[in-house]
Amino acid sequence: MDAPTTLEPKSFRLAFAGLLLAMLLGSLDQTIVSTALPTIVRDLGGLDQLSWVVTAYLLGATVSMPLWGRASDVYGRKRLFIAAIVVFLAGSALSGLAGSLGQLIAFRALQGLGAGGLMTLAMALVAEIVPPRERGRYQGYIQMIFVTASVAGPLLGGLFTDHASWRWIFYVNLPIGAVVLVLVAVALDVPARKGEARVDYLGAALLGGALTCLLLFTTWGGQEYAWDSAEIVGLAIGAVALFGAWVVQQRRAAEPILPLRLFASPVFTIVSAALFCATLSLFAVIVFMPVFFQVVTGASATGSGLLLLPLLLASTASTLVAGRVMSATGRYKLFPVAGLALMAVGLLLLSQLDAGSSRATASLVLIVFGLGFGMVSQILTVALQNAVERRDLGIATASANLVRSLGGSVGVAVFGAIFAGRLDRQPGQVAGLDPAAIADALQPVFLVAAPFALAGFLVVLLLHEARPAAVAAGTAR
Repeated sequence: MDAPTTLEPKSFRLAFAGLLLAMLLGSLDQTIVSTALPTIVRDLGGLDQLSWVVTAYLLGATVSMPLWGRASDVYGRKRLFIAAIVVFLAGSALSGLAGSLGQLIAFRALQGLGAGGLMTLAMALVAEIVPPRERGRYQGYIQMIFVTASVAGPLLGGLFTDHASWRWIFYVNLPIGAVVLVLVAVALDVPARKGEARVDYLGAALLGGALTCLLLFTTWGGQEYAWDSAEIVGLAIGAVALFGAWVVQQRRAAEPILPLRLFASPVFTIVSAALFCATLSLFAVIVFMPVFFQVVTGASATGSGLLLLPLLLASTASTLVAGRVMSATGRYKLFPVAGLALMAVGLLLLSQLDAGSSRATASLVLIVFGLGFGMVSQILTVALQNAVERRDLGIATASANLVRSLGGSVGVAVFGAIFAGRLDRQPGQVAGLDPAAIADALQPVFLVAAPFALAGFLVVLLLHEARPAAVAAGTAR
């Protein structure tokens, strides 16, 4: 890989602050709207379309990630990053102004398109300006932002909804986004790409269509439609057909949207599989532990968010420690191995919680899980970035974000179906149910999630710890 771009210390600090803020915006809007949904429906109507306020954002972000990544490899990351910010802010402003639920869903999709670029290009730009030896530490800060946003989003959404208006969930992005634009424009000086610009737009459309079918299949299957219904079968067939057409297109395209040569890299395939398993397992905890705290232990909505803080703090601590050790030694494989093992143990312990379990017991188990997760995502992303050539840095980083997003989407769908099946009713109707019934329904959710974390552990054992020359030389000194 080529040497990273060198910035003056002051410019580096300002640019990195802008990247962190951008990552915060993109990650926060994945969860911040959840606590505002009942109020939004009261204002705009459309209860039957409520889930699409979340799904539209997720779809927009997921299907656009590969296109942002590949386009940045061709056109230059800074200009594409600025474009992503503008799209995200336009979607935010329009979402705040929405006069109907249909408008809000459309504008959330636009916002998601921008968010796909924010999350993908922020991480790629960190790799662009930070030497390989230091990436563990700086990607650790981004990982902290991701986990913080996942936990803090529902809390902030509730605060804005209760004390201002749900529209401020979207309006608050505008001043923060303006600051990001200024910081990036002034301080982030990275070279533009040279040569003929070619992007495989057909490949992007095919991949986007395939991912859309896949996500709708996991979101609707067993919930909106029966698994053997024409709609779900059609989505499955569509996903397979579009993926097949995409592979054919990648073989013939001069600038493929996701080069198939990446799949020939063991590091790429191992990291992708491990990130998918880790994120899928994380969402079992992020989505369903608030249900345990609220219904089983009697915590308020805001209180249940606060009770997730042990997870946040533990993950933050292990992320920082792992990143610093990686920067100091150049070694990293031990962390995702240990992290996924701890995640599996944590999920098994969570599956033992019942109606008599205390909040303190649950918090201790969340610490175990959080310590594990903090050692996984950031380290694996750095391992991937260190293994690819600079020309593929953007698309490789986009791929890491893509499998994370897919892991979260599939996880929520699968675990939601398990939870609903155990209750024999929709998960959204849990408020009036007996705490013992809820605790009983949650146990298989965590029990099923544990093997996914274990699968990630087994996969990452195969990871070859190939340190880049810069890291190896630094360690030798």
